[in-house]
Amino acid sequence: MICSVLAINYIKRISNYKEKVNNIIIQEVNLDNKKDGKYIGEFDADVISAKVEVEIKDKKISNINLIEHKTDRGATAEVIPQKVVDSQTLKVDVISGATNSSKVILKAIENALTK
Repeated sequence: MICSVLAINYIKRISNYKEKVNNIIIQEVNLDNKKDGKYIGEFDADVISAKVEVEIKDKKISNINLIEHKTDRGATAEVIPQKVVDSQTLKVDVISGATNSSKVILKAIENALTK
């Protein structure tokens, strides 16, 4: 009986995670009106989550610190913040084999920039 309940909860959790990740849309953010400073953003897709600190200087992204990244197999996506800094856009290629983590990290960055 306990195993059945755990299995049902696990299946619901995975279904919820897949739906959240599939519905992620990354929007470009205009930095023209963004003041210099550090901004915290998060995104939680249950199985995968990310928390970032984005630093803005002179209307540019000068640094992104990945504070927290909860993942099972998506550690290779942890290069996404540097790709964003280098390209100055959220429209970067996701990491093959870590697509979901890439999307979650990008959404956390977007959330920091839209506060």
